[in-house]
Amino acid sequence: MTIQLFVFLLAVLVLGYTYVGYPVLIAMMARRRGPRHSKARISPRVSILVIARNESQRICERIENLLALDYDRDKLEIVIASDGSSDQTATLAKGYSHAGVKVIEFEHNRGKPAVLDDVVPHLSGSIVVLMDSRQHIARQALHALVDNFADPQVGAVSGELLLSWDASGEGLEGVGFYWRYEKAIRASESCVDSTVGATGALYAIRRELFEPIPKDTLLDDVLIPMQIVRRGYKVLFEPAALASESLAANANMEYRRKIRTIAGNFQMFCRQRWLLNPRVNRLWFQTVSHKLLRLLCPVFLLLALLSNALLLDNAFFLVVIFLQLLFYAMAIAASFLPEKASRTALLSIPYTFCLLNWSTAVAAYRFFRGRQGVTWEQVNK
Repeated sequence: MTIQLFVFLLAVLVLGYTYVGYPVLIAMMARRRGPRHSKARISPRVSILVIARNESQRICERIENLLALDYDRDKLEIVIASDGSSDQTATLAKGYSHAGVKVIEFEHNRGKPAVLDDVVPHLSGSIVVLMDSRQHIARQALHALVDNFADPQVGAVSGELLLSWDASGEGLEGVGFYWRYEKAIRASESCVDSTVGATGALYAIRRELFEPIPKDTLLDDVLIPMQIVRRGYKVLFEPAALASESLAANANMEYRRKIRTIAGNFQMFCRQRWLLNPRVNRLWFQTVSHKLLRLLCPVFLLLALLSNALLLDNAFFLVVIFLQLLFYAMAIAASFLPEKASRTALLSIPYTFCLLNWSTAVAAYRFFRGRQGVTWEQVNK
């Protein structure tokens, strides 16, 4: 076997396992085991924490949404933490003090992890629900999350994020496919044991299990749940706990978000070395298959193309390289034909796949060059 053939086969094997093999395998494992936790209607005291920065355009809508949730108001604490907002976010939020909404105003923008470390230990609820300021939370979402904590082995529960958008958005059909694909994997992982992280838009934890995280953490919604897993508890995915978000933009929004998310994965693996130790991390198999290998895929995509180019003396490899180039050509065409791409998966899926892998390469560059900051900018108005 030549070195070119070995590299090509290795690249195909890794890519095939990462994108197809693991999802199929974890789904089969989930079907065999099924859910293994108890669930019952309970009503513990719950604290909702929303960390907001310069959200004056939608903070009122967010608070009214929270006040309308189906949960006993006497057992619900709503806290808005303004992280160095320079607009009227805190002022508008204080206008709901009569409804019991608490506002914590920080003078400087330090980032979400620092605010979490300062606020979470002092909340009154035994269950803390963390959410972003952008999404609309379904009326029954709190009970859908909280009822899972009837099982004492459950330490955190992730909700489900539903995305909707203007159909003219570039490549967004592919983004939708990606989200459905990702949620299917998380649902399977939840049945087998636990998900690797949570949905940052909506997830709940036992307050007593919260551990302070480094102030420059990029992915609190992965690190916090994985710290809980390390202590022996489960992290579940609850599809009935719905958060919805309307995106009046294009797939570049997903690109910008994914850069930050993937940079956070690089940071996590570099700092939390225990994640790669199967004797410490009981989700080692899921962590490597779902998270780590995704970070390596741009390298293997490049190796597959280059090694294939050196094997063109065989008709089979001529067909394979043609298919590779055709796939990339469809991705490029989608970027120039956004309206058509938004209506057909044939263009939008290659476009989204390439965009996400390119974002992985960009995220690696930014992280290792120290150019990915912990504070964030608004990406969707």
